[in-house]
Amino acid sequence: MKIEEVQSTSRMQRIAAHTHVKGLGLNAQGVAAQSAAGLVGQEAAREAAGIAVELIRSKKMAGRALLLTGAPGTGKTALSLAVSHELGSRVPFCPMVGSEVYSSEVKKTEVLMENFRRAIGLRIREMKEVYEGEVTELTPEEAENPLGGYGKTITHVVVGLKTTKGTKHLKLDPSIYESLQREKVNVGDVIYVEANSGAVKRVGRSDAFATEFDLEAEEYVPLPKGDVHKKKEIVQDVTLNDLDVANARPQGGQDIMSLMNQMGKPKKTEITEKLRQEINRVVSKYLEQGIAELVPGVLFIDEVHMLDLECFAYLNRALESNLAPIVVLATNRGMCEIHGTDFRSPHGIPVDLLDRCMIIRTQPYSLEEVAQILAIRAQIEGISLGDDALPALAEIGGRTSLRYGPLRRCVSQQRLLALVSSVAGSKASECFVEVANTIA
Repeated sequence: MKIEEVQSTSRMQRIAAHTHVKGLGLNAQGVAAQSAAGLVGQEAAREAAGIAVELIRSKKMAGRALLLTGAPGTGKTALSLAVSHELGSRVPFCPMVGSEVYSSEVKKTEVLMENFRRAIGLRIREMKEVYEGEVTELTPEEAENPLGGYGKTITHVVVGLKTTKGTKHLKLDPSIYESLQREKVNVGDVIYVEANSGAVKRVGRSDAFATEFDLEAEEYVPLPKGDVHKKKEIVQDVTLNDLDVANARPQGGQDIMSLMNQMGKPKKTEITEKLRQEINRVVSKYLEQGIAELVPGVLFIDEVHMLDLECFAYLNRALESNLAPIVVLATNRGMCEIHGTDFRSPHGIPVDLLDRCMIIRTQPYSLEEVAQILAIRAQIEGISLGDDALPALAEIGGRTSLRYGPLRRCVSQQRLLALVSSVAGSKASECFVEVANTIA
């Protein structure tokens, strides 16, 4: 009898620099554990961030920002991601770097406003009349083309929908068949069709087909309950930037001059302030009527000292707006000049903006904390470290920074795994040199 070992069919997930961060790691009293939710150490900073999260949840953070300061490699980006995780998966998180605002095509304030509106979510709830169920039949009916020729045209499509209560067969318009094809609907999928507009939405694959294959990339959903024809609350999550882009598409004519003018325009155009004001007016009306709910997200601006006075003045005004996200700034500078000026200020930020900031400082990691973080990263990436490798790698990370220590260990899992585990990183030090040795 021959027995072969097969690889696991569990879904592989791409591992990024902060994949291991799952939250702030606080208990019910808001006290940080030494190591929890992927974060190690920085207890004071994590507890301060927890207070900021509570202020955000209670809607008492308006007009203020968080400023994370500390040396490079002390976990400022990880802390901002942890704040985002604590607020929930449906809260938008928009990261950017201070140098992104400098462009030859778009104004600096336009880049900032675009990212501001990316970080503001809108949850729209509507009661709609829909036909919902699992597709049991999908048959397009064809007929001879009335315009002549050899081709045939689709006159209608017959769709069978099944729920826990029964089954219905619907005769739908050919335009809806095109929507079904765009959504890639097949027999066994769970869909709903809006009765008024005819819009089709594929929810997922019915869980009755969950064991059809060993490896499947589909999202399985249960069979819908109730009748096929029903009223259902449809929840859509969009950002204000999505609404801006959708309404900013040029609506020119179909003549040759209009087409030539559109071709001559630059690829990236600015969305006008008039359009944004109109969208804000409609959104405010939806909020008053209870149709929509505002979901302020997190705008994370790293290397904030790269911004200039114009950008800081814009940030000051934007923070006072009714539609403002939670702004988290991060910098590793101390006392330095404000970008583009001769004025010196703490962290390269004007004092009037600093007055609006709740400042959280991160401290350098100890050698034991560096070893703990490396052990967590090794576990996440599925790499086995020898008993003598971890202290050596921790010593490298403590001497340089955490950005440098894991880099030596994780360049290639296949080529360096045995090397690092057996010789405790001594060979890695010979293969990869430090910055001081590159200029010697």
